[in-house]
Amino acid sequence: MKTHASLVVLLGCLALAACSEPPAAPGADGSASTASSSALRGKVTSIAGPEAGVWVIAETRDLPTRFARSVVTNDAGEYLIPDLPAAQYDVWVRGYGLVDSAKVQAEPGATLDLAATVAPDAASAAEYYPAGYWMSLLQVPDATQFPGTGATGNGIHPNIKQQADFVRLIGSGGCIVCHQIGNKATRTLPALFNGYDSSAAAWARRIQSGQAGAFMTRTLTSMGLEATTRMFGDWTDRIAAGELPPMPQRPTGKERNVVITQWDWADPTAYLHDVVSTDRRNPTVNGYGKLYGSLEESHDYLPVLDPVTHSIDRVPLTMLDPEAPPVPTPQLAESPYFGTENIWDSKANVHNPMFDQDGRLWITARVRDRENPAWCQQGSTHPSAVAYPLEGNGRQLGLYDPASGEYKHVDTCFGTHHLMFAEDADNTLWTSGGGQVIGWLNTRQYLATGDYQAAQGWTPFILDTNGNGQRDAFNKPGETDASKDTQILPGFGFYAVNPAPDGSVWGSILGFPGAVARLVPGSDPATTALTEYYELPLGPDGTPVEGFSPRGMDIDREGVAWVALASGHLASFDRRKCTGPLSGPQATGQHCPEGWSFFTEPLPQYQNLSTSGSVESSYFTWVDQFDALGLGANTPVNTGNQSGALLALDDGEWVRMIVPYPLGFYTKWMDGRIDDAAAGWKGRGIWATYSSRAPFHMETGKGATSIVYHFQVRPDPLAE
Repeated sequence: MKTHASLVVLLGCLALAACSEPPAAPGADGSASTASSSALRGKVTSIAGPEAGVWVIAETRDLPTRFARSVVTNDAGEYLIPDLPAAQYDVWVRGYGLVDSAKVQAEPGATLDLAATVAPDAASAAEYYPAGYWMSLLQVPDATQFPGTGATGNGIHPNIKQQADFVRLIGSGGCIVCHQIGNKATRTLPALFNGYDSSAAAWARRIQSGQAGAFMTRTLTSMGLEATTRMFGDWTDRIAAGELPPMPQRPTGKERNVVITQWDWADPTAYLHDVVSTDRRNPTVNGYGKLYGSLEESHDYLPVLDPVTHSIDRVPLTMLDPEAPPVPTPQLAESPYFGTENIWDSKANVHNPMFDQDGRLWITARVRDRENPAWCQQGSTHPSAVAYPLEGNGRQLGLYDPASGEYKHVDTCFGTHHLMFAEDADNTLWTSGGGQVIGWLNTRQYLATGDYQAAQGWTPFILDTNGNGQRDAFNKPGETDASKDTQILPGFGFYAVNPAPDGSVWGSILGFPGAVARLVPGSDPATTALTEYYELPLGPDGTPVEGFSPRGMDIDREGVAWVALASGHLASFDRRKCTGPLSGPQATGQHCPEGWSFFTEPLPQYQNLSTSGSVESSYFTWVDQFDALGLGANTPVNTGNQSGALLALDDGEWVRMIVPYPLGFYTKWMDGRIDDAAAGWKGRGIWATYSSRAPFHMETGKGATSIVYHFQVRPDPLAE
């Protein structure tokens, strides 16, 4: 087992807040002479002196829903929590190298000095570390064990050809796509799994639990059930025996300017996926207005938060076909949290919401069962069906108008997953999730006529492999006629979907090594759209040059794609850097490695890996095109699922916007809104929601609901 003598020494060093930076000169990081009547201010000290870079948290249940706000102390240990609603608050200190201080009750307007508690030992301090630090203790099978040799060999599935693909499936290509790993709930084994011969056997049983048991079992089986359960069992055994992760660095620099506000919403059995606050193209839409969420497979309502009144509500959802069966499948085995109760019952299966320019809410939602109506299929006269008929899909569209309270079903021939508006006169709504096709809705036309059949279209993904600059007859997958173009992406197709300012539409491609693609619609997208395809670079031996396997992505105002990778990187792809042809027989994926750049996310790497990257594996990248956060336009922000944070790349440096409480923050999307451009930092910020399938994995345990978070960056740690 590792020794931690150096860690114990660092505990004292962190408590003194003197390891990485000297005390600032008076006023160097802000000062506040008199707090307003809505603020709390004071100083945090411990037996070691002032505590810099620790969090002060104020929480109340006196408002219509639970409300909390956290800030970070400056170099002198001073804090200021601004703009607290009138209520009685519990206030306490949390920080690396500490254990939680006693909670003190206070009301806004008070000056409240707080006594921090230095952790008595390294193990106590580590209880507050983000999940990714604990996850970095996982010992991934050595690179020499790939390709796998199956159940009769090393237990790794023979389809897993190299270590990087195995890492992908641990991260955002599999396990971490659903929930955080390394928090208290996952690094320990609940009592329900006691009595097994080994921790590996307990893990084999554990993954069958709850509503996502079938997905977890399929994922680990695809990796090799024996090898993965042995790996996770060894990890939990070593942690139970006292092995500890490395210590995180306390917030520094701009990280100390972060203010995080949170509200509870939804219910304890609801799984939130996304939250929306404004129009992606104009973040001043819906200023100070209500926010809406999507519950995906769990329940059939949209959760609503009014951040002005601190109140929550619900919008019930209906089906075009009320006889359609629910989406969730019965659980495989008993859950340690909910027993044998099937806690999910959704039919609508809402995934992703988006506001339009007039404050209407569009969602990817199921409205019927899978089989498409006749007007989508072979023999239809619909222009897109003539070009490429579709037999079925698993999710369509819905439209909710907050002004009227009306919810409409928008049946589509193509499947939907994510959605985003283009910057065009038709306010075209592009969607991902169509598998072999990408679909769109002309919302101007639909809103004027109510005819969703005429307003929609779809097209397959076609590479211009014959290089003549136009779309021709194309090869289906497996066909090789060199005179034709070539259809690609017959599986999931686009995952993320991102219309760019130049009229093109980008998307991320899941898998290994994965790719990004750019679709140019042309004059008649059903018959003219062409796709460019750019894979993550591989070396001559087929191993990644650096990063691999995208999940979510976004586009900046310059047309640069930013994408979160399962390898623990943020990557950018700039097609302006490509030196070779972008179409033709050679442009089939590995033709522009020079377009890629990589930025390692700020967590340690797995054990047994010598490659770059980290255990982070962010789910999504969102680009702050219009400076809603205050770090500058075009700032890319990763979801930081293993860091318990949003991760902003600010001029090449990471700014970790860490959520200190409750531990376990995990989001899949964010939305930047400018409520009032004249109000400085107070009038802007990023919104996110708790998006894990398991809200009961947070430190607050069973009974916890999802949470809405508002991230803001002020000019200094004491700014009001």
